[in-house]
Amino acid sequence: MTSLPEEAIHLPFEAGEFRMSMSLTAAPDSAWLELDARYQDEMRQRRELLAERHDEVFAALPGSEDARAETLELVAAHLERTYPTWFHRDDTRLHNRLTGETWTLAPPACDPLELAGRLVQEDLCIIQHAEDGPRFTAAVLCFPSRWRLHDKLGRPLAAVHGPVPLYAERLARPVDRFMRHVKPGHVAQRLNWSVMDDPALFQIGGHWRGGINPAITAENAGETLNLRVERQTLRRLPRSDAVLFGIRVHVYPLARVIATPMVAARLAAAVRSLPAELTRYKSLGTFNDALLGWLDRAGA
Repeated sequence: MTSLPEEAIHLPFEAGEFRMSMSLTAAPDSAWLELDARYQDEMRQRRELLAERHDEVFAALPGSEDARAETLELVAAHLERTYPTWFHRDDTRLHNRLTGETWTLAPPACDPLELAGRLVQEDLCIIQHAEDGPRFTAAVLCFPSRWRLHDKLGRPLAAVHGPVPLYAERLARPVDRFMRHVKPGHVAQRLNWSVMDDPALFQIGGHWRGGINPAITAENAGETLNLRVERQTLRRLPRSDAVLFGIRVHVYPLARVIATPMVAARLAAAVRSLPAELTRYKSLGTFNDALLGWLDRAGA
């Protein structure tokens, strides 16, 4: 069987003045979902979380049933079409040759959105229209980046992102407008990054931490810190008219991906350009001096 491709390395940070924007680009349908050598380990973690912490990683509100069912249909069809070596459909059953699992799709053995989340490395969130703006109504969210699903479920997107500094002023209206106008068949993508001292994929807390972590120094920051990148995708579900928001999380040891002086200097400039409130929100202050010291040495 053909090997899975190596994990993509996304380095979305840029030098220069900080700009908070959606920074959306178009992606071909074939690149909608990432499938790579991390699949087996990440699917093992997803299975464990869904078994042991189900209420923390899956939730759905009434009224999202059609969107959840459509999500499974779209994901299953995409996997069979794009990755026929590893996924094969036999009438109402989907065979996953990577894990050895066979799933009945109609009717599924669990909620269709949950089953979709048992097939792919992405977390999957459903956004639906409401009078007060796009509303977050369902998700399979195994790898949150310091937020809790039940704190956000049922809220408009503007409220979901309420704690994020500058979101209300700079992104709330463009995001809501995009959610209204994205066309079926179009896949949009964006990248979001941060530096963290915890490599775990499942993180439900950690924003606004204060103090200094003395264990992280300019000498060991490359080995102790991680670049966490979210590749986010958005696409319209044509039948239900909801928007499916996908989040693939990559966690790279800093020393692995900051491999040249140019990249190190670029990340150092991006960290220095962050507004103070974003630095505090991301808890970068707990190791910021050590991080910049390491980057400056690597960039010299």
